Amino acid sequence: MIAAKGAKYAAVVRITLKQQTAYRMDFLMRSLFLLLILYVFMQLWSAAYSGQGEGAEIAGFRLKDIIWYLVLTEAFTMAFPQLCTRIEEEVKSGGIAVRLLTPISYAGYQYASYLGEAALRFVVNLACGSLIGWMLVGPPELGAGWSSIAVLGLGSFTLAFLLNLSIALCSFWVEETRGLEFILQKLQFTVGGMLIPLDLMPHWLQQVCAWLPFQAVLYFPAKSAVSGGEELGAYVAQQLGWIAVMAALCAWIYSRGIRRLNANGG
Repeated sequence: MIAAKGAKYAAVVRITLKQQTAYRMDFLMRSLFLLLILYVFMQLWSAAYSGQGEGAEIAGFRLKDIIWYLVLTEAFTMAFPQLCTRIEEEVKSGGIAVRLLTPISYAGYQYASYLGEAALRFVVNLACGSLIGWMLVGPPELGAGWSSIAVLGLGSFTLAFLLNLSIALCSFWVEETRGLEFILQKLQFTVGGMLIPLDLMPHWLQQVCAWLPFQAVLYFPAKSAVSGGEELGAYVAQQLGWIAVMAALCAWIYSRGIRRLNANGG
């Protein structure tokens, strides 16, 4: 039974990968946009460190650490699919009725599809971002920190999926969820540690961020990579905790929403 269900989700991942590799131009455009964003941020940080002297640190980060931190956070951010838009369109068109009739969990199907697409995008984004990072500050210091990305990366994708799913499922009531998705994205950019590491923020804001799930999506894997994985155990524990909380919240929203779902069209 478990093996059969696992095979279904694996098939969804394979189909998603095939669909994504069919759109090479889309991949190229996203990669070029990623390179542009990284170049701008790298120039800003290079200017910030220029007056500090060679080997200077800001809140424990050298320029090289900051650059590779940015490469990772941008690679993760641009890898996350637009789940809210996808589910919103299914509700509006009535296509969700077909999904609900298939012999596979609706949330499970969305997760498998999300994971397959995000993983492929991340690999491509990381490869492209590494090119410009390597040229600017040299190769990263590979070690336990970078190997931890395999673990923290999966947790990052899972938690990002659950955060977006909690917003996307609101379309069962309001249909239009893009405003909520916009707010979620901006929280990731700021208190999630995408633009700057949380260590560089004021102490009071760091304390606030510590009570929010957003840091576990971007800050944890990027910080662990550049710091040598010193706090890997604590990061994994916090990710698992937030995943459990968000999974319970999504299950509650889904159970409430599916009762009153009124699919239009289709």
